[in-house]
Amino acid sequence: MASVLEDPTLERCFKGHKDVVTCADFSPSNKQLATGSSDKTVMIWNLNPKARAFRFVGHKDVVTAVHFSPSGDLVASASRDKTVRLWTPSIKGDSTVFKAHTATVRSVSFSRDGQRLVTASDDKSLKVWSVNRQKFIYSLNQHTNWVRCARFSPDGRLVASCGDDRTVRLWDTSTHLCINTFTDYGGPATFVDFNASGTCIASSGTDNTLKIWDIRTNKLIQHYQVHSAAVNCFSFHPSGNYLISGSNDSTVKILDLLEGRLIYTLHGHKGPVLAVTFSRTGDLFASGGADSQVLMWKTNFDALNYRELLSRHSKRVTPDPPPHLNDIYPRSPHLHHAQNGTVEINPVVTNIQSADPHVVEVGEAPFSMTGVGGHAGGVTGYRDRPSTSTASASTCTYRQEEEPEENEEEERLGCGVTNLFDERSGLPPAFRSTLEHIVQQLDILTQTVAVLEERLTLTEDKLKECLDNQALILQQALQTDEPREERGAEGPAM
Repeated sequence: MASVLEDPTLERCFKGHKDVVTCADFSPSNKQLATGSSDKTVMIWNLNPKARAFRFVGHKDVVTAVHFSPSGDLVASASRDKTVRLWTPSIKGDSTVFKAHTATVRSVSFSRDGQRLVTASDDKSLKVWSVNRQKFIYSLNQHTNWVRCARFSPDGRLVASCGDDRTVRLWDTSTHLCINTFTDYGGPATFVDFNASGTCIASSGTDNTLKIWDIRTNKLIQHYQVHSAAVNCFSFHPSGNYLISGSNDSTVKILDLLEGRLIYTLHGHKGPVLAVTFSRTGDLFASGGADSQVLMWKTNFDALNYRELLSRHSKRVTPDPPPHLNDIYPRSPHLHHAQNGTVEINPVVTNIQSADPHVVEVGEAPFSMTGVGGHAGGVTGYRDRPSTSTASASTCTYRQEEEPEENEEEERLGCGVTNLFDERSGLPPAFRSTLEHIVQQLDILTQTVAVLEERLTLTEDKLKECLDNQALILQQALQTDEPREERGAEGPAM
């Protein structure tokens, strides 16, 4: 067991988002932190205090989820604008965009090998996509309400999902079937994820609870009720020994899963905490919330060499079947409440030498991927309430502080660095109108080509099936004719 060192400390406070911070993820290299916001932007914060931050402009509505690819060369973002974008986390800011669902996309996550994406949406479906081929692969459709979150297991064999139908579901990625459903929730389930070894899943809910299930026995093994309001998010420490959670009660809680108890309550945010995430090595964690702040914390409370542990976990993520050796104790289900003696932390930023970073605003007209539609929908959710934030934005930006009114032209061209149809460009109204019409027609053509491509693929598959059947029938006919010829040859001679 790890030796305790000291309490977590607040290292940095990043200010640059103009609205609620909804999501966060560290890069695999531990050099960058990606965050998304209700201000419709994705920000990439470089952890080197002297490095610039990047604000990626492109989404037309609230950014609901961000996730780095395992290689760190892509950042996926999901939005209430029904799209998913794949960004290059650099000054280039290139992005690929595709309409992933017919309603708000709540979640996007890479598989451990970086080959696939899983998305979850208010259209009640999950979808799996090929990253390299940039194509839709299949849907998972048994949720009966909005799907809030979806994650691949470390070995890629399972997907866990949860949503407003008050269920947590496990899916088999090879058969595309729902193999288990956990229904023990008094309200919508808000977040779900696997532990590092893939033996357990945790889920959180608006009923203020955190639950951990052993997926080998399908038993509830831990049940925490330490928050006084809805739990919006959580993150497993890479070792699997700790878990951090964020809640509408404005706190971040840290649980010791081996001892089954709450060990820290952090009071850094003013308002609901909507995002928490550990770094890949576990030495840092970040939180974001309705106060528009992104706080980065140093863990401090554990001294294990997690690089060694992580290498063991990566070896465990193999074709070897479960069960695995690692487990969360105690095994018997029991309810954990907040206890007296928990350390309360009201932080002060320790790294006072790092001022707000210089922010570079980037974003280019995106390439387009072929999307596949699902069910209609798209209603504002409980995590989409308007912000009451008063936090100031960074003073170093390349655009005006007040966002211009969104228009159709911006939506078509992906909101690049400059607004091509802005009045400042000096283009006459008639010319702008003509360009708008051309862009609309091109968009219709793109959609038409996508539909035709899908139909052509189906036709090719059907034709291949017909040719295979024809070849089989011909082979059977030849086999039937051969015995007849032999019997004819053996007949009486004249």
